[in-house]
Amino acid sequence: MHSFCCIRDLRNKQVINVCDGRCLGYVCDVDINICDGKVAAIRVPGESKGFLLSRGDEITIPWERIDRIGDDTILVNVGELKGGNGGKDKKKKFIWED
Repeated sequence: MHSFCCIRDLRNKQVINVCDGRCLGYVCDVDINICDGKVAAIRVPGESKGFLLSRGDEITIPWERIDRIGDDTILVNVGELKGGNGGKDKKKKFIWED
């Protein structure tokens, strides 16, 4: 198995939360720390708000929360997702309860 992959390959992988088995979606973006050149987090689109409506806030998953990257899936350990600021900010961050 490879010890590297490109961002294009990450976007084709389904993200699964190992805590509850829930599919969080597919990687839509990657955060890179430009100071050290390392991937800091992956982003997954939030849940759809309904037919023809925009998707919810993106879920940002820190790189440290990734358990394994497989051929088709990325297993993450994010516990229970909770909004970081009570829904006041559209670009809210998420926190996890272990």
